[in-house]
Amino acid sequence: MTQGTTQGATAYTTSGTTSGAAQAAIGDSEFDRDTAVVRRAPGVYDTELSAGWTIINAVNGGYLLAVLGRALADALPHPDPFTVSAHYLTASQPGPAVIRTDTVRAGRTLSTGQASLFQYAEDGSEVERIRVIASYGDLGALPDDVRTSAEPPAIPPIDQCFGPQDAPEATPVQGSTAIADRLWLKLDPDTLGWALGAPSGKGEMRSWFGLADGRDADPLSLLLAVDALPPTAFDLGLSGWVPTVELTVHVRCRPAPGPLRVAIRTRNLAGGFLEEDAEVWDSADRLVAQSRQLARTVLAR
Repeated sequence: MTQGTTQGATAYTTSGTTSGAAQAAIGDSEFDRDTAVVRRAPGVYDTELSAGWTIINAVNGGYLLAVLGRALADALPHPDPFTVSAHYLTASQPGPAVIRTDTVRAGRTLSTGQASLFQYAEDGSEVERIRVIASYGDLGALPDDVRTSAEPPAIPPIDQCFGPQDAPEATPVQGSTAIADRLWLKLDPDTLGWALGAPSGKGEMRSWFGLADGRDADPLSLLLAVDALPPTAFDLGLSGWVPTVELTVHVRCRPAPGPLRVAIRTRNLAGGFLEEDAEVWDSADRLVAQSRQLARTVLAR
């Protein structure tokens, strides 16, 4: 474990949760309650999308992926997401939703399934919001052998980074920013120029990451972590909502307790679309998740 990681873990333990509050346990946190699904029939689940995970005018895409991921974990014979690919068809709204799952194949090492989340339109018709295909396995059964050239992102210690609460003055945002109250973010100042009106143009975001109630990360919350930082489009000088079109996440191992480090980069914004490549590292300096998404943005005039 690097010195920066040790310092980060200590700061997270003391300041990652609300002052005086006990750290939430996996299975008993707001994230777990808000991603809960209830099996109505084989392969069919009811859920309530929480308004607490909204940004601007829609529910956050990483949170949605975690909700569907929980349904698939119940429907498939293996416990952990290995790869999850989602297409976001229409913007989800807080409120009731139905998830329908189907097992494509169940093997010894991996099982593959698909899931769709539906909500009801004002006329009573069903609207499909998101469609997922995923392969699940058992991360605990993987061998320990690691051969990699990947390195953790160089993020300053937590006390040298900044979160939303550290902003000198509130900037009005049209729509909801409720998700910010449920996350613990400390962003690398080198990727915060956009917040001061001086974006770097590099298309990068780096941050320490956790849940506000101190719940440790698990494979399901990694699906949220890859899509929880401010959009890299902000570092390119754009602003506003950047909706996800498609998102694929690879979960590589179960994360160790403590804060995560998330690094996201885009190399090409063209025609109003951009890709974002994310890496998530745990407190043991392991690469625990990778993702790529295609997102849409409105170019500033």
